[in-house]
Amino acid sequence: MMKKIVLAWMLLSAFLLAQKVTQVKFEGLAHLSPSVAQEIADIHVGDEMDAAKINESIKNFFSQGYFKDVWVDKQGGTLIYHFKEKVAIANIDIKGYGSGDDGEKLLASIGLKKGDLYDSRRAQKAKKAIISRLEAKGYYDTVVDLSTKPVGESSIALTFDVNKGEKIKIKKMNFVGASKMSKGDLEFDLANKEADFMGWMPFLNDGVANIDQLEYDAFRVKDVYMKHGYLDAFVSKPLMRVDFGAYDAEVDYQVSEGNQYRVGDVSIAQNIEGLDTEKLLGNLSLKKGKIFNIKRMRKDMKDLKEAVGNLGYAYANVAPQMHKNPETKTVNIQYVLQAGDEVTINDVLISGNNTTKDRVIRRYLYLAPGDKFNARDLKDSKSALGRTGFFENVDIQSQRVSANKINLLVNVKEAATGTISAGGGYGSFEGLMLNASVSDKNFLGSGITGSIGFDVSRVSTNYNLSFTNPKLWDSQYSLGFSIYKKNYEYTNFTQDQLGGTLTLGREFFRYFHASIGLGYMDNQSESNDNNFTASSTARQTNTTITQDVIDLFYGDKYKKTSFFANISFDNTDDFYTPREGMVAAINMEFASLDGSLTGADIAAFPGGYGKYVKTSGKFGLYYGVEDWIDYDLIFRFKARAASIDGNDGEKIPVAEKLFMGGIGSVRGYQPYSLSPGINGL
Repeated sequence: MMKKIVLAWMLLSAFLLAQKVTQVKFEGLAHLSPSVAQEIADIHVGDEMDAAKINESIKNFFSQGYFKDVWVDKQGGTLIYHFKEKVAIANIDIKGYGSGDDGEKLLASIGLKKGDLYDSRRAQKAKKAIISRLEAKGYYDTVVDLSTKPVGESSIALTFDVNKGEKIKIKKMNFVGASKMSKGDLEFDLANKEADFMGWMPFLNDGVANIDQLEYDAFRVKDVYMKHGYLDAFVSKPLMRVDFGAYDAEVDYQVSEGNQYRVGDVSIAQNIEGLDTEKLLGNLSLKKGKIFNIKRMRKDMKDLKEAVGNLGYAYANVAPQMHKNPETKTVNIQYVLQAGDEVTINDVLISGNNTTKDRVIRRYLYLAPGDKFNARDLKDSKSALGRTGFFENVDIQSQRVSANKINLLVNVKEAATGTISAGGGYGSFEGLMLNASVSDKNFLGSGITGSIGFDVSRVSTNYNLSFTNPKLWDSQYSLGFSIYKKNYEYTNFTQDQLGGTLTLGREFFRYFHASIGLGYMDNQSESNDNNFTASSTARQTNTTITQDVIDLFYGDKYKKTSFFANISFDNTDDFYTPREGMVAAINMEFASLDGSLTGADIAAFPGGYGKYVKTSGKFGLYYGVEDWIDYDLIFRFKARAASIDGNDGEKIPVAEKLFMGGIGSVRGYQPYSLSPGINGL
């Protein structure tokens, strides 16, 4: 390149003196417009012909990175710039590395992308980046071959063929000087661990080295000691000795443990209006006399920052001051709270929602432009978005705009909310089964839930259509309806139903939702003469069961009109995997039945079909204990209960009764055969 520039300067300088530029032309441009090229050249009509200036303009063009070659011709007073541009990268293919998210992350890290201009030096750097990434994952002696293929006249396709090397496995970990903590405890949080026996099995450690995490493992070992009160512990940087013949390694840490400290006095220094120091102290997890635990201190700091943040201080600072007493082996802790400026929301910026509309996301946010910042509202907004089930991940960050204004950056990763399914199968009870359905709980990104489907088997035929808008016109109200037709052949009877529901609801406060609705159903039930199964009491007592008695229990033809009410509470943090919170709901149905009774029915139930109240409830509790046991474990408790009450002398049809057992069955009994009866039936 420099030779051409010098040559151009020597040739031009001999005959440019005293000539003026009458025209400037550019030939061979694709990535720059002539007007932009004119600005870069900075040579205009009427300028003196200046070899040094032309030489400088050529350098400027090369500095743009678009050109393999640039040269200038002179025809009278006309300067003609000729360009040979670099080819563009049309496609990048990495073979032998991985696919999906792993492959996407690699492409983002190698410094090349589609549309870039090809440069051999950058391509070689990309090769080294691939090798470095694989070494960080424990692969050594990796070979990467780069090949190029022309695509048209101005583009090129790159292919990186990756031949992964061998994995380095850690055969032994040594914590020299460690006596008060077990090797298992020290290794627990490390990215690089000693290989377990049969480590290839699930839930066991295979010992593969993660080189990029090795330098951070020393801090993780130190953190283990800090969780157990060893404030003076020292952990050296790891020394890894690798045998490249066997591709295994041994890792050494030098450890000095020191004394174990207990918590002495704990205090809070603050002068923030609205904060109750005594209440804050009572909520701290680090208590006097307990063994010091850095993880609990971090939790206390987070809780204190949230308490200050609830008063509008988005950038509150919590600074712990620790005063160790080696003689008593105690540490006094003082948390110094600094509020900073009160902050208001400037704007809410949403990203990642390819399908879900912005307004759908905004209606679950408890902070809007102009609102005073509140840490609890921010946390609840994230939980509310998580409960929708629309997103795999929700992240809300703050972006400082000025001393007292912030933007909220809401980034979501959408979940697969829609399904189209069709299938079949065979079961011993239901025989051949066919089904198909279309459902989406976030239809076209509107937040509306809808479904339509059918399933058919030897004993059942079901059709259903449902629709629910949880935020009608972006309000606190919800509206839903369902239409269904069901036919099911139980052990003792066959049931045929046609009906629908209409529901109107409203959100009250932050976690409560209440709804009311109307329902209608036409039920036709008939006993199965050939399949009737009497109860064990009837069989043991040799009770004679006539057709009238069978019809008494299982022959029902009636129409039901019902009114139902529901109230629910839900403050969980996620729809798919809740880690904290509670779910509770109570539903009551007030039903009125109208139909004709058989002769046996009239004798047994002189009041005929009447009215009943069906009450059902559910409860769920979720509690993550990772902060306490240093392991990602969630305790979950669930319970359901239901009851049905009618008037004396009035019949409650079998279709409305409650049956025991999981999905309709209890071991040792026919499906749907356990329900309250009369005289052992």
